[in-house]
Amino acid sequence: MRVISLNMNGIRAAERKGFFEWLVKQNADLVCLQEVRIQEHQLTEQMKSPSPLKAHYLLAEKPGYSGVAMYFRQPPLAITEGLGWTPADKEGRFLCAEYDQLAIASVYLPSGSSSEERQKFKYQFMDHLALWMDQRKSQGKEVLICGDLNIAHTKLDLKNWRGNQKNSGFLPAERAWFDGRFIGGNWVDVFRHLHPLEEGKGYTWWSNRGNAWANNTGWRIDYQLGTPGIAATAELSKVYKDDRFSDHAPLCVDYSFQI
Repeated sequence: MRVISLNMNGIRAAERKGFFEWLVKQNADLVCLQEVRIQEHQLTEQMKSPSPLKAHYLLAEKPGYSGVAMYFRQPPLAITEGLGWTPADKEGRFLCAEYDQLAIASVYLPSGSSSEERQKFKYQFMDHLALWMDQRKSQGKEVLICGDLNIAHTKLDLKNWRGNQKNSGFLPAERAWFDGRFIGGNWVDVFRHLHPLEEGKGYTWWSNRGNAWANNTGWRIDYQLGTPGIAATAELSKVYKDDRFSDHAPLCVDYSFQI
């Protein structure tokens, strides 16, 4: 089973940059997209049905903003739109697909970099997501959370960690939230499971300012987080950088798990 996650920074821009031509060659089973930034009437046929996959979107009420999507090779048994928290659900930040043995979610955590109010909103979203994670894990089904979480967990996960300790995305409280998810092996960061000490090659986002891409001054803020059972089946995890569809790069993971 191949799972791909990508923050698109606008699906229309990614389409123009060749994303769908690339995707058709990937043999993906599940694709989780974030920040699609589109409205229903603007979706092209390719976006609605990127053969051989089928699509489901949860779009933001605000035009040109946020929004998540999922593409499936095998149709899910059910789809849940939103976390049940209206302020975030209006922004299109959470979509979950259900299979017999797996629940997989495309998640787009808010950024708190624009204001203290948005940072507070980010913490509230984290609380709601944590509650969902705890509830789902207790149900016994394997779970994957894929997406842009807007948090670099450790010093290995961003180039300039010293200069970002007071910035949203690398705040102590954000990193402590991540720590709390992994204590006792409750959840597994799949990339780190396969690359425990790798530094520099796992970045998934680069600022458009300066020469961040050229200098690989990046952040690893896109994840696939799994319950221990499915995480143990991960065989390959890589960040695709040969082409640029967004200011983020696709995170691709192969699992021996079958849905």
